[in-house]
Amino acid sequence: MSAPAPPSAGAFPSPPGGFAPAPPPSTRRNIELLLLVVAVVITMVAMVLVEASLDQRLSWELAKLGLSYLALVGVAHLAVRRFASFADPLLLPIAALLNGLGLVLIHRLDLAGPQTVGGSDADHQMLWTAGAVLVFAAVLVVVRDYRTLARYNYTLGLIGAAALLVPAVLPERYSETNGAKIWLRLPGFTVQPGEFAKVLLVVFVAALLVAKRDLFTAAGRRAFGVELPRPRDLGPILLVWVVCVGVLAFERDLGVSLLIFATVLALLYIATERVGWLVTGGALLILGLAFAYNTFGFMRTLVHTWLDPFAVYNSTGYRIAQSLFGLATGGLAGTGLGSGRPDQVPFAKTDFIVATAGEELGLIGLAAILLLFTVFVVRGLRTALAVRDSFGKLLAAGLAFTIAAQVFLVVGGVTKLIPLSGLATPFVSYGGSALLANYALLALLIRISDSARAPAPVRKREPAPTEVFGAVKTQIIKPDKTDLIRLAEGEPA
Repeated sequence: MSAPAPPSAGAFPSPPGGFAPAPPPSTRRNIELLLLVVAVVITMVAMVLVEASLDQRLSWELAKLGLSYLALVGVAHLAVRRFASFADPLLLPIAALLNGLGLVLIHRLDLAGPQTVGGSDADHQMLWTAGAVLVFAAVLVVVRDYRTLARYNYTLGLIGAAALLVPAVLPERYSETNGAKIWLRLPGFTVQPGEFAKVLLVVFVAALLVAKRDLFTAAGRRAFGVELPRPRDLGPILLVWVVCVGVLAFERDLGVSLLIFATVLALLYIATERVGWLVTGGALLILGLAFAYNTFGFMRTLVHTWLDPFAVYNSTGYRIAQSLFGLATGGLAGTGLGSGRPDQVPFAKTDFIVATAGEELGLIGLAAILLLFTVFVVRGLRTALAVRDSFGKLLAAGLAFTIAAQVFLVVGGVTKLIPLSGLATPFVSYGGSALLANYALLALLIRISDSARAPAPVRKREPAPTEVFGAVKTQIIKPDKTDLIRLAEGEPA
């Protein structure tokens, strides 16, 4: 058998330089679209299972929820494709799937409870989702370069601090619900400003740490092998500690105070890589909790309820006890969507929606939800590693850590690992403020991811001298007979 003939020179054309042009960089937006389709399918199938388990007919209400969710997911994808085409393709699908599962659980609880006037809570959550997607797209359009946020760090920090502290100075009728002064009641709607404050304060702290890095990295005394910060450098962390203790004292909000202090402490460690800040912050945290326990009665009640909720089952322990009963009922595989009794847990759509998921989806389903959050946080941290500037690294890490800390505080409280925090589960719990703030957080992460993954701009190569010479058109001039005679006689032509 004869060997195959070698390919001809024209089979694989190459440019004159001998190198094929580089392929265009992949945006991976089609992968994101495919994952979003999977998220929509999972959400729709879950809604149908809820209706079937509760012997409900497939109604226009279900179709309305499904089509609205599909449209909003499509709008979010188009915004990313247009304004952040190189962003991480996993961030938006994970958030969309968590949002969709939250809609399923809220719709399931609507069917179990009495019908509300003015539309179901699932309808309200869908409206908040529409607003959140608009906020998401607006952040992508306005914040074309996340580094511009560092220029307004003090303004954003002031707005965040004001949003965090304003409920404490308002009368109770404008700010208090269920014993916590964390709300701002405006004509027509109610907002929780602390949800937006956490995002603004992360931006402020990240920019401050970049601008004042020398202040936080100065060498201090060593104790037990740990280099502690100098006393004169403790001003910022002490200020944050005072603010968090004030939030705990005047707003009775353990969750937000712990979340903000833990996020600032994590950013300090990431920026300086010094364990001394963790030691100092941990000591301040223990001191603040001990002070709150010995000073405020609500804090003692919270701790006693956490230690033994069944001893006060008929009063403050009812919520956590019912939550534990629901999780135990769910077991490994759960009772199935629509087959449990999650409506027996107070605040099942908000603070205890994790218990609803644990009862009907079981340990397997709850672990899958936590795995989604884990992947989201890991992708956020990968963005922090990949981005080139210090502000982007700290901002992405702070936003990812905020989600991780919030999920830990929520799940830890529902499972009795730690006292109840009162925080909402990101993207899942019912409520507009948390959903709007978390989609703004998602947009910032996607913007940083787009900057980290986008190819570097190609500079125009200066042509070499030989290329310049070769590009000049030349003309051959033939001398006539008179010119040749003059050259022979030594005269100029």
